[in-house]
Amino acid sequence: MPKVLTSEDIAVFRDRLCDVAEEKFAAHGADGVTLRELADALGVSPMTPYRYFKDKDAILAAVRARAFNRFSEAMEQSEARRLSKGAPFTGTIYADWALKNPAAYRLMFDTQQPTAMNYPELVAAMTRAKGTMTASWSHLKQAGRFKGDIELAGYMMWSAQHGAVMLQLSGLLLPPQDARKLARHSIEAIMRDLGMA
Repeated sequence: MPKVLTSEDIAVFRDRLCDVAEEKFAAHGADGVTLRELADALGVSPMTPYRYFKDKDAILAAVRARAFNRFSEAMEQSEARRLSKGAPFTGTIYADWALKNPAAYRLMFDTQQPTAMNYPELVAAMTRAKGTMTASWSHLKQAGRFKGDIELAGYMMWSAQHGAVMLQLSGLLLPPQDARKLARHSIEAIMRDLGMA
């Protein structure tokens, strides 16, 4: 008879499975990894993951949601610190997080998952991440320092940071440039263009 799992047991195993899946999916792509390989890496039977997730697509959604939430938490904490100090937005926390967590970052933004909208937890995490890109602009607007389109400004800032990070992760950003520096300069240019410099 299978062991009766507590909610804590389930959460702990799901986290372990997501840790392993994040690295394997990032290294081989979701299609290049089987549930059997994930089970082997955890030292459990091939059927064990099915007690916790419907299938591999559900594991991918959980891994991606977790990555988006970790990213958002870092961005939200950075924005709170920035506001408390009255400091300008530089965008370096974005590049810092992405370069310290390349596997998670690639799964967030460089993974095709046509079924993503079927997973409410993933949709919520993606929406939260998008919100971090407009937070600074919302605060500036509330303070009367920005009168433009918050959504457009957020997408411009997100594109600049994402582009810089992907160039570095792909080995296309050559020294003395790096993602942090390029993102900072790009954001300064965007802010000047939008009348915020």
